[in-house]
Amino acid sequence: MKNILNNKFVLIAITLVVGLAIGWLIKPTSEPKTEVDKHVHIESKAGIPITYTCSMHPQIRQDGPGDCPICGMDLIPLENDNTEADPMSVSMSPTAMQLAGVQSIVVGNADARKSIRLNGKIQADERHNYTQSAHIPGRIEDLQINFTGEYVKKGQVLGQIYSPELATAQEELFQAEKIKDSQPVLFNAAKEKLKNWKLTDAQIEQILASEKVTEQLPILANVSGYVTEKMVNLGDYVSRGQPIYQIADLSNVWVLFDVYEADLQWIKKGDVIQFTVQSFPGEKFTGKLSYIDPVINPQTRVAKARLEVSNPNLKFKPEMFVSGEVDSKVPSSENDSIVVPKTAVMWTGTRSVVYVKNVTNQAVSFQLREVTLGASLGSQYLITSGLESGEEIAVNGTFSIDAAAQLAGKPSMMSPEGGAAMTGHNHGEITERKTTTKVPADHTEISAKAKGELKPVFDTYFKLKNALTKDDLAGSKASADDMLTSLEKVNMSEFKGGAHNEWMKYSEKIKAALAQISSQKKLEEIRKSFGSLSDEMLGLAENFRPLSSKIYVQHCPMADTNRGADWLSLEEKVVNPYFGNAMLTCGEVTKTIP
Repeated sequence: MKNILNNKFVLIAITLVVGLAIGWLIKPTSEPKTEVDKHVHIESKAGIPITYTCSMHPQIRQDGPGDCPICGMDLIPLENDNTEADPMSVSMSPTAMQLAGVQSIVVGNADARKSIRLNGKIQADERHNYTQSAHIPGRIEDLQINFTGEYVKKGQVLGQIYSPELATAQEELFQAEKIKDSQPVLFNAAKEKLKNWKLTDAQIEQILASEKVTEQLPILANVSGYVTEKMVNLGDYVSRGQPIYQIADLSNVWVLFDVYEADLQWIKKGDVIQFTVQSFPGEKFTGKLSYIDPVINPQTRVAKARLEVSNPNLKFKPEMFVSGEVDSKVPSSENDSIVVPKTAVMWTGTRSVVYVKNVTNQAVSFQLREVTLGASLGSQYLITSGLESGEEIAVNGTFSIDAAAQLAGKPSMMSPEGGAAMTGHNHGEITERKTTTKVPADHTEISAKAKGELKPVFDTYFKLKNALTKDDLAGSKASADDMLTSLEKVNMSEFKGGAHNEWMKYSEKIKAALAQISSQKKLEEIRKSFGSLSDEMLGLAENFRPLSSKIYVQHCPMADTNRGADWLSLEEKVVNPYFGNAMLTCGEVTKTIP
């Protein structure tokens, strides 16, 4: 019995040893195999190599895993990277484009049109202005035309002039008449002397017939027209040739428009101008430009453009104010420039850029393209170089595309060569936002009237700033439209000399920023454009000192993706327009403009 039990324990022990041996021999190697499979899966997906990048520095691209050479963080696979896309382009999915409000158009050569508003006055036709002068020296004995505005007809008696010399000349005529048979030359000379004093043959014959010396000579109107100036009074002594009246024929008048030098390229002789007169609201008139001054006035920096208008019923009176509009164009056959909406162009002060759309089977991408701007055409720009006919560009949502490019480390408006992305983590490479405004070392003196022209522009700017602090999208756009209207109403003739050139520089940049705001649909986009607008308004305020109250320059270091941005305020208390209620008090006063 004891032997049987011993044999059982031996068999059990042998079975356990054999089982352990077999288990060790057939032990699975799943762990190394899993690692290999995972590695193969990451390194290649659908036959396309995986690119690795850094979450903090997306410009870093490597074919395999590792550490970021800038910050040392582990690289991660860029799952959505499209190797067929241009590495300098930023790809956007259809959903992202829809959320960002991205719209695009195909550009092409077209007639470049611009509607130009002109202001001017009605003036008398200089060719029909006459001076009625005294043809004989003497004393004014009688005036029958005693006020300006009175109509006179040619040959009408305007007054009487007493002249002793006239009496002497008549005596000579009478003596010469007695010997005219023997001395006809002397007689004719005496008559010619009277004719030189503008006596008519009928008057001379009447003197000879009366055989009496006339000491007073009637002053006869040389032309028909309206007396525009009376230059003598009763009893005045006048010399020969001295002006007595100014007479103007107003049956035809001139309409003289002021054309600023920036608009001269769009105005040419023969253009049809539609104009209105303040005295006749609701009525419109048209005329053709007959003349443009070849010289610019050095004080006002304008040239005169002239319309000739028939005025049979004297409807138009000199010095009436008129406003005109001319629709001008540069035909495509003469100019190969491309016309694009202003919303498509982003302007940095030194560069103008657009985003060109590229479509492949794999993705839609946008690439930054620097362009050269031509003339401003209201809501459009001429592009003189940088774009080709048939290319497609983004016209709305450009700031969203640019933001995506910055986040991806691709070339963008502020970083044309690409660079570190702004992801909320700073490794010491974020630079302060650089303003494009160049302010003179000393401010420019302008008149009180010029400052008065600028006040509505600043008032509407502050309304726009206040709307942004309240996160009011509709109010922001409405204030931007009001500011653009105020800007267009500024009387540029009040800015003299160098101040005029300074104003033109600022006004064009401010218009461009406001045009972008008007087309944008999100507060974030408006706030980006507000930064550019504030740069120009800051320069305008420092240069011209337009307000009687202090202007506080305030700065937020976190605005514009941590580059920082300025704005103007009439109050020292900081209320941030770049973040609104999210960070209402972020910022500080950096300067005070007196």
